Amino acid sequence: MSLIDDLSAPELAALRQRVEADYAAFRAKGLKLDMTRGKPAPDQLDLSNALLALPGEADYTAASGADVRNYGGLQGLPEARALFSQILGATAENIVVGGNSSLTLMHDCLLDALVKGVPGSPAPWSKGSETVFLAPSPGYDRHFAICEEYGVRMIPVRLTGCGPDMNEVERLVADPAVKGMWCVPKYSNPTGEIYSDETVARLARMKTGAPDFRLFWDNAYCVHHLTPARHGLADVLALCAAAGNPDRAFVFASTSKITFAGAGLAVFASSPANVKWLLAGMGKRTIGADKVNQLRHVRFLRDMAGIEALMDRHRALIAPKFEAVAQAFEARLGGTGAARWSAPQGGYFLSVDAAPGTARRVVELARDAGVALTPAGATYPLGIDPQDANLRIAPTVPSLSDVRAASEGIAICILYAALEARARLLNEKAA
Repeated sequence: MSLIDDLSAPELAALRQRVEADYAAFRAKGLKLDMTRGKPAPDQLDLSNALLALPGEADYTAASGADVRNYGGLQGLPEARALFSQILGATAENIVVGGNSSLTLMHDCLLDALVKGVPGSPAPWSKGSETVFLAPSPGYDRHFAICEEYGVRMIPVRLTGCGPDMNEVERLVADPAVKGMWCVPKYSNPTGEIYSDETVARLARMKTGAPDFRLFWDNAYCVHHLTPARHGLADVLALCAAAGNPDRAFVFASTSKITFAGAGLAVFASSPANVKWLLAGMGKRTIGADKVNQLRHVRFLRDMAGIEALMDRHRALIAPKFEAVAQAFEARLGGTGAARWSAPQGGYFLSVDAAPGTARRVVELARDAGVALTPAGATYPLGIDPQDANLRIAPTVPSLSDVRAASEGIAICILYAALEARARLLNEKAA
């Protein structure tokens, strides 16, 4: 099919008529599908059902001899920290294992920084004229929501395919008001990109105007591969230490999409000073996280080989869904110029750049046809996509057959909206 921009007015009208008929047929199916969030499907959660029988009725003692049913252990069980050391590369002494949500840890770190500052802070972050975060975009809406909640101004930064535009980042961080930066460095949400070694090294060594600048390094998809290749990631903690910035990175991860999404383990890894700072704050809020859950995760996952084996089983379930989206988009949109979409090697999302000015219309068309999509703009700070183009596709929850049906429909909606926009432009030129 020719590029939409190359079609004559009669050709455009004929194509619009065909696509409108396709949309009507899709809408008539009466689908009710939700592709708004990157959640594990029920069959993925079933992979970890053995957790429910652990740690065992008469076997609730940690390696230290501690009774995991009791209070204590603020930093987390040593064996749980050792397990995450294999995933993150940090030493067990510099890891904290918390509750079930890494987002909670991120929220609390930002809030504590605003109220009390972080190691190296001349004053609490809230005491300055303003606090600013860099927000690589398209990005994770829940990161942006935390900043919005506490009045932290965000500056979007373009992603390049191997991480944020580092020339822009290095220019912006010279401002002392810029205190932090959100990063999803591996299989980014939603673009799927992996930060290159050079990008990570530049983030670690760059000069910042704020002496207490922090990278909020959300390594949420560190073992979430969609291909047999297990892509690596440069060790940000080691690079920061080598560059003389040992406290720069707050590293977060969790088992939320490894075991149970709502009953996993959250992890923080950083420098000794940052770990001490975090524990001081946590100690005012809790006497310790759920150590029963920590122990059963250790016994279920065992080691890195156990984690990789489990993630291979996840991949077998969800990779075909990503392939189904790509196939439907290529069949309907390939060669039209109506959209570009990512080919992620891991993670939970595909990123689509539809024709500028059409993303909201695509979401509306899909909703009217029974397919719920993430709101347009959600992947940008304050929900404002300056191009109104980006769409985040989350194909993991529906069944494979439903993903196939929904993906074809979404592609039809994208093409429908692009043709509408092109027709409006031609009419404006004609007028």
